Amino acid sequence: MEIRKAAFAGSWYPQQAAACKKEIRQYLTDAPAQEDSGPWLAGIVPHAGWFYSGRIACGVIDRLKDAEPIDLVVVFGMHLHFGSPNYMMAEGAWETPFGELPVAGQLAEALKGRFEFQLETPHRFIQDNTVELQLPFIKYLLDPSEFLAIGAPPAPASLDIGRAVVDWARGNNKRFRIIGSTDLTHYGPNYGFTPHGRGKPAVAWVRDQNDRRMIETMLAMAPERVLEEGLRNQNACCAGAAATVIAAARHCGATRSQSIAYASSFEKSPGDSFVGYAGLVFGL
Repeated sequence: MEIRKAAFAGSWYPQQAAACKKEIRQYLTDAPAQEDSGPWLAGIVPHAGWFYSGRIACGVIDRLKDAEPIDLVVVFGMHLHFGSPNYMMAEGAWETPFGELPVAGQLAEALKGRFEFQLETPHRFIQDNTVELQLPFIKYLLDPSEFLAIGAPPAPASLDIGRAVVDWARGNNKRFRIIGSTDLTHYGPNYGFTPHGRGKPAVAWVRDQNDRRMIETMLAMAPERVLEEGLRNQNACCAGAAATVIAAARHCGATRSQSIAYASSFEKSPGDSFVGYAGLVFGL
């Protein structure tokens, strides 16, 4: 089996299993107690380096655990724009510090039969942190038998792919979890987005208004509105991924949502340019 090598290990997150395990255990130890009325079937995670948002992503993925082994995890992500193709690696496996995650080949083939994809391979792919940053958490906490990553552009057609994943998993009696990867507002001169100047007023506007609108829309489980909100207000870098996982969760029968955490890079590295992060889960 050909392996897609990690591109961000050793920089955005630890390269060695022992170091990854230590950080994950610390994230879980430090996590605030929450009333958790699972089961949670799907989640939305951020994808900055672990120093900035690893605690949030880890907390979300930990809540997707089940008493029974999980057969399949699907992650929607990638930094795409309206009009981008769908992306997928349909063969091989993904490298993680804890071992490989084999691609769900049968699911990939089923999706290829219904949708157009720009296909990647273990040796020819776009380096993209949105998926890779989640892989150690998924392997260590969920350890699924199979895994599939899909690049979902911010377009209504992406929602159909999410629903198709659910139909296939259910039709094949798979115990599965679905994850969407997105950061929120990218604010400041580094991102060419400064509608509210600089300093504390800008941080407050992002936290209390721009990011809050997106979080409330995601909590309302309104995938079409998530797409509109992200395109209109630049408050989700991967609105397609977030909307698609919500559409898939609703197709599963999910009716509940819960916010796990919110933070921004400003808290770790204050400056005029910063990014917002949120973690959410969705369940029956």
